[in-house]
Amino acid sequence: MKYESVKKILVIEDDHVTRHLYAQGLEAKGFDIINAQNGLAGIQQAQEYVPDLVLCDLTMPDIDGYTVLTMLRQDPVTAIIPFIFITGSCTREAIRKGMELGADDYVTKPFSLDELLRAINTQLQRQAVLKTWCAAKFQEAQKSGSADKTTALNSPQSIFPCVPQLKKVFEFIEAHYHEGITLCDVAEAVGYSPAYLTNQVGKQTGETVNSWIVKRRMQGARFLLQNDYQTVEQIARALGYQDVSHFSRQFRQHHGLPPHAWRKEHQVGCFKVELNN
Repeated sequence: MKYESVKKILVIEDDHVTRHLYAQGLEAKGFDIINAQNGLAGIQQAQEYVPDLVLCDLTMPDIDGYTVLTMLRQDPVTAIIPFIFITGSCTREAIRKGMELGADDYVTKPFSLDELLRAINTQLQRQAVLKTWCAAKFQEAQKSGSADKTTALNSPQSIFPCVPQLKKVFEFIEAHYHEGITLCDVAEAVGYSPAYLTNQVGKQTGETVNSWIVKRRMQGARFLLQNDYQTVEQIARALGYQDVSHFSRQFRQHHGLPPHAWRKEHQVGCFKVELNN
């Protein structure tokens, strides 16, 4: 079976012969293969190339598959990449541990190329559906925001998607976003490990926990910049930033302008004043 679109697959396998066989078979099916001879190289390759899917041997010297998965799930750049373990161990404990860390599937040795392709195709299809869903939700949010900017600014919950499984996650972020919270704080509050929470939020929303925290802070920043006389530094502190420069950089990344310049363009009514910050 040939695939219409070229997908990048990272194969992490310490045995050279086995790795070559995987690569040869998948390349014949139209995939672009990135090879890594050990766990450390696999992590580096994933961060550099951001593949569409990762195939990883579970048992490797120095850094095993569990560690590779944990590291990738903790990095926002690689957190939601589909991850399939290749293993000779199919014990319940091994599978449970992998799933808790955020693995998407297991393929147990020995297996045929067709079995491997089915597992890969399933995960790529799921990822495609997720991206389509996220794009649709984003467009809905954009339309809603254009229809009533003021209402959107005063409705914090409007930035969060309606996902029942993540209700507690978003409620905690809403209640504490201005306190400088991190992924670990949210994970502890809802009773999950950071890696598991990252995987679940990524699967459901296509975003990371940290990105939702930042989005909520940015919404708060826009509202305060438009409707409040506080300086940029005071607003940064109110949103949980210890460093106003960090706040300004992050704001510019999201809006294309530093806070003071954005304020001059968007401040409304009687609040439109000249500030030096």
